Amino acid sequence: MKVIEISSPGGPEQLVAAERPMPEPGAGEVLIRVAAAGVNRPDVMQRQGRYPPPPGAPDYPGLEVAGEIVALGAGLEEDARCTVGARVTALLGGGGYAEYALAAAPLCLPIPTGLSLIEAAALPETCFTVWTNVFERGRCKTGDAVLIHGGTSGIGTTAIQLASALGARVFATAGSDEKARVCEQLGALRGINYRTEDFVDVVKQHTDGKGVDVILDMVGGDYLDRNLQAAAVEGRLVIIAMLGGARAELKLATLLTKRLTVTGSTLRSRTLSEKAALATAVQHNVWPLLAGGRMRPFIHATFPLDLAAEAHRLMESSNHIGKIVLTV
Repeated sequence: MKVIEISSPGGPEQLVAAERPMPEPGAGEVLIRVAAAGVNRPDVMQRQGRYPPPPGAPDYPGLEVAGEIVALGAGLEEDARCTVGARVTALLGGGGYAEYALAAAPLCLPIPTGLSLIEAAALPETCFTVWTNVFERGRCKTGDAVLIHGGTSGIGTTAIQLASALGARVFATAGSDEKARVCEQLGALRGINYRTEDFVDVVKQHTDGKGVDVILDMVGGDYLDRNLQAAAVEGRLVIIAMLGGARAELKLATLLTKRLTVTGSTLRSRTLSEKAALATAVQHNVWPLLAGGRMRPFIHATFPLDLAAEAHRLMESSNHIGKIVLTV
C-alpha cells in the first residue's frame, strides 16, 4: 500500500510517498480502507522530530481517518459496532497518512448523519481533545464564560462551536480581524485580534470585570500570566500545547487569591482504556450535535495524499481556518 513517510526529521519536503506492506489487524483491531485523513499540528511536530510516535504505532504520521472497515482482528466477530463494510471515523496512534490504517475497535465511531467522509476525518482528534480538556478537565458548564485561544485552528473552530452549542459564552482569539469575525460566525460572542487588542481587557469589558471561567490555551509561554489575569475567581486554565514556548513564570499570588486551577493534558499518550472512555463520551455528547446540524467541522482545504507536504506547508503558514484534510 502507499503511505507518506518521513524520510528524515525536517521540513515538509521530508514527507515522501513510499510502499509499505498491508497491515493485518491484531486482536481488537480493525483494518480501514482510508478515504480521508486529518492533518494536525502533532503531525508537523512528528515530522520535525519533536513528537515521536508511541510504542507500537507506525512511524509515519496521521492521527485520524475516515473510511470503510475491510477486515477484523480476533475477538470482534460479535462486535456490532465494527463490521466489515461499516463506514467509520477513528482516532489513531499514528499511521493515518496511508491507503489503509489499523485502528483499535473502541476508537472507531460511526459517521455522524449528514457528514461526508472528508468531514468525518476532521473529527476525532479535535472532538476528543476539546471534550476532554474543555468539559472534563475544564469543567465547562452552561452559562460559563470561556476563552478559546487559536480560535480559527481546527481545535479552536471545534471548541467555539461545541461550547456555544452547550450554553457557554465564548470569546476567542485569532491573528487578524477577518479571523476574529469568523470566530463570531462560528458562535463566539466576541472574536479578539490578538495582534491589535489585549484579550485580558476585552474579556474583562464583556464580563463586568469578572473574567472568564474556562480558558483553553495552546500558546503557553508568556500567555500564562495574562491568562491568569483574564481568569475569573475559581477559573480553570487548561493548556494543551506550547506554540509560544515551554517555560513561563507563574505568579502564585494570583493563583491563590483567585483560587485558580491550572492543568493540561496530551491525548496521544493516553492508554487505550482512557481513550475508549473518551470515545464513548464524545459519541454521547458531541455526535448528536453534529447529526442535528448544531455544529460542523470547518474544512479549509483538501489535498491528495501525494501532496501531504503541501498540506503541511499550509498548516505551518497559519493561513488556514479550520481543518486541512488529505484525500485518498
